[in-house]
Amino acid sequence: MPTELDITLDRIMDAVTAPDQMFGTAPIDRGGVEMPAFKAAPPSLSHYFAHYCNEHGDATFLVDGDVRLSFAETYAAAQSAAVGLVTRQGLKRGDRVGIAARNSANWVVAHMAIIMAGGCSTLLNGFSTGNELEDAIALVDCSIVLADEPRAKRLDGSPHADKIVLFDHGVAPAKGLANIWPENGADQTLPDLGPDDLATILYTSGSTGASKGAYSDHRGVLHGIMNYVAQTVMALQYMTGKGEAPTGQPCALVAVPLFHVTGEIPVLLQSIAIGRKLVLMPKWDAVDAMRLMEAETVTYFVGVPLMSYELATREERKDYDLSACKSFAAGGSARPVDHVNKIADSFPEAFPLLGYGLTETNAVGCGNFNENYLNKPGSTGKPSRPIVDLAILNDDGGKLAQGEVGEICIRSVANFLGYWDNDEATEAAFTKDRYFRTGDLGYLDEDDYLFIVDRKKDIIIRGGENISCIEVEEALYGHPDVTECSVFGLPEEKFGEIVAAVYVVRDGADVGADDLREFVSGRIAPFKMPEKIWHSKASLPRLGTQKIDKRTVKSLYENRSDSA
Repeated sequence: MPTELDITLDRIMDAVTAPDQMFGTAPIDRGGVEMPAFKAAPPSLSHYFAHYCNEHGDATFLVDGDVRLSFAETYAAAQSAAVGLVTRQGLKRGDRVGIAARNSANWVVAHMAIIMAGGCSTLLNGFSTGNELEDAIALVDCSIVLADEPRAKRLDGSPHADKIVLFDHGVAPAKGLANIWPENGADQTLPDLGPDDLATILYTSGSTGASKGAYSDHRGVLHGIMNYVAQTVMALQYMTGKGEAPTGQPCALVAVPLFHVTGEIPVLLQSIAIGRKLVLMPKWDAVDAMRLMEAETVTYFVGVPLMSYELATREERKDYDLSACKSFAAGGSARPVDHVNKIADSFPEAFPLLGYGLTETNAVGCGNFNENYLNKPGSTGKPSRPIVDLAILNDDGGKLAQGEVGEICIRSVANFLGYWDNDEATEAAFTKDRYFRTGDLGYLDEDDYLFIVDRKKDIIIRGGENISCIEVEEALYGHPDVTECSVFGLPEEKFGEIVAAVYVVRDGADVGADDLREFVSGRIAPFKMPEKIWHSKASLPRLGTQKIDKRTVKSLYENRSDSA
């Protein structure tokens, strides 16, 4: 049965998406299929930046160490840098321009500038090796690569070295982006962009092979942003009705990489519309995060699940006032159920939230928050209104009944257009009626809440029985001392595959493999019990998105004979 919160939120969303309201929709053709699109969507991201940065004006937008920029200052800097890209670097409309750098205010200005200049902002993974960066640049034929010094050094001697334009962090944009700053002011006319112009290329995580470049037009990116804004307006109206609406400027701590879709769309680009201040961290450190949250009155936190769990459990938490933060969101991977309860207990005046979206959907998918998340902590929530059409499909593209497990597929105007220079992968990614195949397996319950079972390629088949890696990981994460784990299948003569696991425990804890087996024995069926277990003293390898890199973990352990 729908909860009272579900009923209230649906009523609010019905009102804000009425035909004469800001989030009213009308059907448009996208790839030969009619889909709902926002009638009031700006023509391009350039128009979006200009309107909302002017609207929020002198309010603080970016906090990056000693650098503080208002919305107006950020836009003016982006406009200058855009002119410089055209006049000094020769950027032409449609050119792919790479950004290879850590998070910073100047990263944000560069991203906006590339788009305003008519380029396609190509978000290179800042954690990549030199060879990986070379491959990503070559894949989409970047004409320019804006890089900070550490990433530029990784590209020393590469065929793309002559494309690199250095920029710096921690200083004002005019200084940090001096190599693209215009020599004669910012009076150059920039292109008048439209919804069909290329906007961005983001790279898939590469957890199942070589990364692919997912490209989107302005229409797709804008609809991803606006769908998030619609959800935020819905939540704000709900809080207003309860007398709990925030009175100050919203503020988010940016603890996810901006080159990842979670950092780019719901965090960075949505903030321009809702006037949210962003506090940037160069790298994750839980204690430094708590210091910044107190100093900048952070109201919203988003990171991979381990980050919010670390905030909830660190001893130092008692030294900082985090009471202003009312939302602890997670993206990138599912949050273990036990972590949900721990966060709720540690921050009784706040709520844990969970979002589900992908690079290819421009972060749009599902959301689960507040009381609903506490009631169904194993779910990623309901499809996000008003543009998401989510279906559970079989291998032939047929829709499955409610409760049946199949591939999670998403259709919306926000979906990417394709993988760069890879028609075969693009065709395989979509059904004939334009649903994007996520590669995740799941089902919808009686209330239309999505439950993810596993990755389609990560199911372990032991003696004919399907075993979800996620389910076993959930059981391991239930142990109070387990902070990281990864479960995968290994080939075995008798059963075909067996379950293997690698785990990490908190500092000072002593948890052996037998202790873990005993702990999970009542939580999962015996055939799902890990038969090989390794205790890692070091944190598990991660992708640029900060998700655990299961492919690498498996490659490190699959040939080892020292398991417990």
